[in-house]
Amino acid sequence: MTAARALPIVNVKDQVSAAEWQTRVDLAACYRLIAHYGWDDLIFTHISAKIPGTEEFLINPYGMMFHEISASSLVKIDLAGNKLLDSPYDINPAGYTIHSAVHEVRPDVACVLHIHTPAGIAVSAQKQGLLPLSQQSLFVLSSLAYHGYEGVALNHDEKARLQADLGDKNFMILPNHGLLTAAGTIADAFLMMFTLQRACEVQVMAQGGGAELIHIPQQILDGAKAMAAGVTRSKQGMGGALAWPALLRLLDQRNPGYAD
Repeated sequence: MTAARALPIVNVKDQVSAAEWQTRVDLAACYRLIAHYGWDDLIFTHISAKIPGTEEFLINPYGMMFHEISASSLVKIDLAGNKLLDSPYDINPAGYTIHSAVHEVRPDVACVLHIHTPAGIAVSAQKQGLLPLSQQSLFVLSSLAYHGYEGVALNHDEKARLQADLGDKNFMILPNHGLLTAAGTIADAFLMMFTLQRACEVQVMAQGGGAELIHIPQQILDGAKAMAAGVTRSKQGMGGALAWPALLRLLDQRNPGYAD
């Protein structure tokens, strides 16, 4: 049997700006971290990052597993979905719909992260959505939106409804579908997804115990943003920059090559 071979990827570091290259390195690292934590869905789901100072963004090459994505393999597109740098790969059309919708209307957002984990989908399928059961849920509920399921996101008319539902929030649960975070940096988007995913895992496990659940009191929920800022040492309450260097060290040890 002949082994399957990946399509050749040319290193593009000399073809792009320093700012774009750094964005590529961080986004490739984010893809590999998603794989490391087991949140990937084969070649499906997607993370995008805006190239600083432009309306262009990077997204995954459709057909590569997340653990093998590198800085040079990412596909650069404009808001209309046109490829702006030669690539042997296409992009996921549903990914384009979701990510372009957010990037079109949220200039404060540099990274959009979307996953389909079992725990995330399980919570998204519950009528009450995410419940205030854990410290992780505390941070999420301070900026959480929902967007109802309309089938696979191939209809561009859906973009306006997704934009309206997201508003100025940073976390989104897509019922029957999955989870989404939108943040000013790749590091923040990842940390936010780590928090949202963990909140969903805890909820499903707690519900599985069958005992009566203790909800966090409303007065504590009301102070969530201030508490998040204190814990992460960030006025925005995200704090991805605090954890990001350690996460890159983890990748350097376990899955190097993302910066190629």
